[in-house]
Amino acid sequence: MLSSVVPRGTVRSLVSLSRRLSTNQDGAHHPTPETSAPLPDSEERRPAKDPSGCSVLLFPGQGSQFVGMGRGLVKYPNVKEMFSVAQKILGYDLLSLCLEGPKEELMKTVHCQPAVFVTSLAAVERLNHENPKAIETCVAAAGFSVGEFAALVFSGAMNYAEALYAVKVRAEAMQRASELVPSGMLSVIGRPQAQYKHACAQAKEHCSSLGVEEPVCSVANYLFPDGRVIAGHQTALDFLQQNSQRLQFARTKPLPVSGAFHTELMQSATEPLREVLRQVEVRRPEINVYSNVDGKRYMNESHVRRQLVKQLVSPVKWEQTLHEIYERMQGRKFPHTYEVGPGKQLGATLQKCNRKAFVTYTHVEVTAYED
Repeated sequence: MLSSVVPRGTVRSLVSLSRRLSTNQDGAHHPTPETSAPLPDSEERRPAKDPSGCSVLLFPGQGSQFVGMGRGLVKYPNVKEMFSVAQKILGYDLLSLCLEGPKEELMKTVHCQPAVFVTSLAAVERLNHENPKAIETCVAAAGFSVGEFAALVFSGAMNYAEALYAVKVRAEAMQRASELVPSGMLSVIGRPQAQYKHACAQAKEHCSSLGVEEPVCSVANYLFPDGRVIAGHQTALDFLQQNSQRLQFARTKPLPVSGAFHTELMQSATEPLREVLRQVEVRRPEINVYSNVDGKRYMNESHVRRQLVKQLVSPVKWEQTLHEIYERMQGRKFPHTYEVGPGKQLGATLQKCNRKAFVTYTHVEVTAYED
């Protein structure tokens, strides 16, 4: 099934982002030695050079999309071809949807996940054109939710077209899971006294009292200190909003998403993703790529497949991931950080988690600079 929709042999060289490690411009795959060997426990892949000369790339997730994204990218090498391949795989004109909307279509899970994925990798092409050293010296990457697929493509672990097809399957499965029960996600800024797990437990008790069977309410995203996203049954989220002051929530805001992502309510989406990942070629990342599930580095191909599926029903531990990436001995300089893709949300979380690391942060624009 995968081979019938993914044009093999034509897209391996589309994204200069693979740092020329597992892709060459001739379009043929050139694996590195011992590709399937597990990553050693030693720090052999960490650079011996001054870390201030290295870079880290962060890839955003769903919710960062907006109409007009990509306008500043189509003039760069490979980008038009990336969108052309996307049209063949997805069955619709993704570039037109990104540039012109309509907004209500772009906001749908089935559309925005592929849109953010492709636009983020197109932004890497811009970065490679304007600052190739940032690509050459990249030592680590991480992506938020669907952004993790873009990070893996950048690292050389996945092929662009196959990863996009997996994103398509993932988005469709998540959309179907979202339609099973009324559910959603709630952004929460808590006061220091806030107890999120206790608040979720109260919300589930409230749901049970109203006859909701097996209610779900849990932290879905750990963003920064006192910044969380809670997801679950809509009745539970309504309870949290109505009782926000008592629960020590300083601010709550419903997110414009279709379901309770990264909770048990996404369980039905796991098998379709697991099946497509069995068909996709996965290689060991050539740089450190960090998993949303635990904030730790991916170790090998099977680890990548397992964690990408587990991510659907597990909270995104973004705060923990940032601590893992930027942890260093006192006095050591921080790498340059580039957020590649729509929005600047990941930069905002980095600023709240590590102000010193944020000093060297840059957002790679996905629209024309004059916009």
